Amino acid sequence: CHQTSWGMSARIIGGIIMAHGDNNGLVLPPFIAPTQVMIIPIAAHKGGVAEKARELKNQLGLKFRTDIDESDNTPGWKFAEHEMRGIPLRLELGPRDLENNACVLVRRDNGEKISVSLDGLEETVETLLADITASMYNLAMERRERMTYTAHTFDEMKEIAANKPGFIKAMWCQDPTCELNLKERCDVTSRCMPFDNESVSDICVCCGQKADRLVYWGKAY
Repeated sequence: CHQTSWGMSARIIGGIIMAHGDNNGLVLPPFIAPTQVMIIPIAAHKGGVAEKARELKNQLGLKFRTDIDESDNTPGWKFAEHEMRGIPLRLELGPRDLENNACVLVRRDNGEKISVSLDGLEETVETLLADITASMYNLAMERRERMTYTAHTFDEMKEIAANKPGFIKAMWCQDPTCELNLKERCDVTSRCMPFDNESVSDICVCCGQKADRLVYWGKAY
C-alpha cells in the first residue's frame, strides 16, 4: 500500500479564501458552498411571509443546497452574517414582495440586487448560480494574468520579486544550484512548470546559460 500526502485540503481551502474573499468575509464558488441559497424572511410575522419562505426552502431545496434564517436577529444582522459566511445567493422575502409574487435575490460576489418573479424561480436561481461561478472564475483569471510578470535577466527577477507581488515567468537551466541561488538572493522558489512550455528567452534567468524550460516563480507566504 502506497500513499502520498501533499496537504492539499488545507491549501485548497486557503487558496479559495485568498483568491475570492473580500473585506466582508468569504466569497464561495456555488459548486462548493455548503449553502448555496439563504432565505431571509423580512417581517416574517406578517401576511404569510414565514409560511411562504418555508415553502420556497422546500421548493428550492429539491435542486439547491438551501437554508432559511428564522432567527430573531434583525435583517441587517442576518445579511452581514451570511455575507461573511460567503453564501453565494441571498433570497429576501417580505410582505410587499409576497403581494407582488416576487422576491429579491442578492449576489454575494458583486452585491447585485434583483427583484424576480416567484414563477420560474428555480430556473432564475440556476442561471444566477452559473453566472456567479463564471464571473468568479473569470475575475480570478484576470487577476492572475495581471499579477504575472516576465523576467529575462537576474536583475529583472530581483526587481520584480522585491516590488511586485505575484508570479514571475522566467527561463531556467534546471540546475538546482541556480534555483537555490534565486531562493537565497530573490526570495523566490519554483512554483510550477507549464505543460505548454512557452519560451520567453533562451537563457537561464540566473546563470545566463542556455535554457529551454519556462518556470513560474513566486514567494511563499
